[in-house]
Amino acid sequence: MRSLLLLVLFSPFLICLNSSQGAESNWPRLRGNNGSGIASKLTFPAEWKDSDFRWKIDLPGIGNGSPVVWGDRIFLLAASESPPATKAKGKAKKPPEKGASEAEPQRWMPLCVSAKDGSILWQKEIAEGSFKGHKFNSPASTTPAVDDKRVVFTWGTKDKLTMIAFSHEGEKLWESDLGPVNGGHGFAASPMLLGDLVILNNDQEKQAGNLLAVDANTGEVKWTVKRQSERISYSVPCVFDANGRQLLMFTNWQHGFSVIDPKDGSVVAELSVFNKDKGINERAISSPVVYQDLVIGTCGFTGNPKHCVAVRMNAQNELEEVWRNERNAPHIPSVIVVGDQCFLWDDAGIVTCVRAATGEELWKGRVPGVEGVCMGSPVSDGEKIFCVDESGIVHAIAVADELKPLGKNALGDLCRTTPAIGNGAMFVRTYGKLFAVNAAP
Repeated sequence: MRSLLLLVLFSPFLICLNSSQGAESNWPRLRGNNGSGIASKLTFPAEWKDSDFRWKIDLPGIGNGSPVVWGDRIFLLAASESPPATKAKGKAKKPPEKGASEAEPQRWMPLCVSAKDGSILWQKEIAEGSFKGHKFNSPASTTPAVDDKRVVFTWGTKDKLTMIAFSHEGEKLWESDLGPVNGGHGFAASPMLLGDLVILNNDQEKQAGNLLAVDANTGEVKWTVKRQSERISYSVPCVFDANGRQLLMFTNWQHGFSVIDPKDGSVVAELSVFNKDKGINERAISSPVVYQDLVIGTCGFTGNPKHCVAVRMNAQNELEEVWRNERNAPHIPSVIVVGDQCFLWDDAGIVTCVRAATGEELWKGRVPGVEGVCMGSPVSDGEKIFCVDESGIVHAIAVADELKPLGKNALGDLCRTTPAIGNGAMFVRTYGKLFAVNAAP
């Protein structure tokens, strides 16, 4: 994992996993460097006192997207829907309870917030189109991607998938219309930056989507990969090393694991592992992670079977399944690997710890006090693992050989996001608020 914190020369690309300010200052995409969820140079208290908070702010809009951090700036996407009133003290704010929201005209708000004091450094408002999606989705469910030159946001309606880039100071650099979005649950796919490319998993329903790369300097589409997806996906790819190349790994129900060469979008290998022929609808929501020469990813759907599968690429550039776990595999949260242990924190708050190399189960337990489901993904400081439940309670457990709950911290607001770590703090975005918790001295 530590190697991910180094600048890697990738001809003709330079993977932006670090900066001159130090990698622990930056959290450049959903779940940080290469989606690992790890920031091991900082430690955080398991239980938060008032004095542990650097600041707390109300956001000018709502959303389920997570923040990213670059230096002393936080970037996130909000939308114009007013946060619903809190039902009672300490209870989460909740959007209307219905299966799919009605199409509502929106103002999308890319935001830049000071990591030092929580002040809003800049805010843009773009009013175009209406959002309609699942009740657990929101108009602003995507996480931006940032490097030392720009920050890139995505959002989507049935008519238009918008990708837009700003400088750190808020100057608009470019905007791209990437076509309509076909997906009843609504758009929620987050970008990642890879050198001078913006990579996006644009899998949609009825084979309408694609995988794509956009020139990070101009917004021009560089390549697309045709797909046979039948369900809209929200999984963000990761970068892994194989046979002297650095490649992208995507997960999807129909395609399983897809290896893409970022130079030209060519499909290097593919392995279907997620029951695509059994007539059971599934969806890839969580994002894959790298452990040594393995990539570990999940797929599933509500009451249907869920799968956590580890694969590796052999010397013939073929993918091989190494291990699989289908008991309490997460549907929405991504797995996290800390050291040689892989933690499967599922939607109900049941954590399964397995050996990352083999999938052998080491222990399993239910985190006490989880209220509602867990829709964000766990993150770790190397000693503790933090994950937020839907009611806005941040749970902390130890990285240990057994389930060891350490603390829980109620934020009093609905939360379906993943914490971000950088600038000496952990940042937790709830439905209508943003919290900053200082790392231990």
